[in-house]
Amino acid sequence: MSELNKQELHNLGMNIVGKDLKKLRYEFLAVNSELKKNPQFIVKKLKGEELVFVVVKVGVFPEEPEKYDRMWMETFKNHAVSKNAKLLFAGVGLANSEDMTLPLSKDSGYIVKYNGLIEI
Repeated sequence: MSELNKQELHNLGMNIVGKDLKKLRYEFLAVNSELKKNPQFIVKKLKGEELVFVVVKVGVFPEEPEKYDRMWMETFKNHAVSKNAKLLFAGVGLANSEDMTLPLSKDSGYIVKYNGLIEI
């Protein structure tokens, strides 16, 4: 059983958020899947509308994915505002579907906890 590494977990979370953004009819302008590089997505809905920066955080059970460093997020929000962009946060929780205490692997299914985009 090959355990997923941090980058693979991050990519899985980004795929979940990317599908949600697509369903919400956002147009993708840039995607950055590198760990600790923000934002992960730069999107917008229509021409002329403001840019939207999307920060994705992936947490593995029992970590709470919707908790974030408020001071860092406020700093990043200021950066978004300086670029005339809105900031959205996406917390994605993942767990092994066979046993939530086991790590996720390439051979296991997974459970997703994702409550959608949160405006910061």
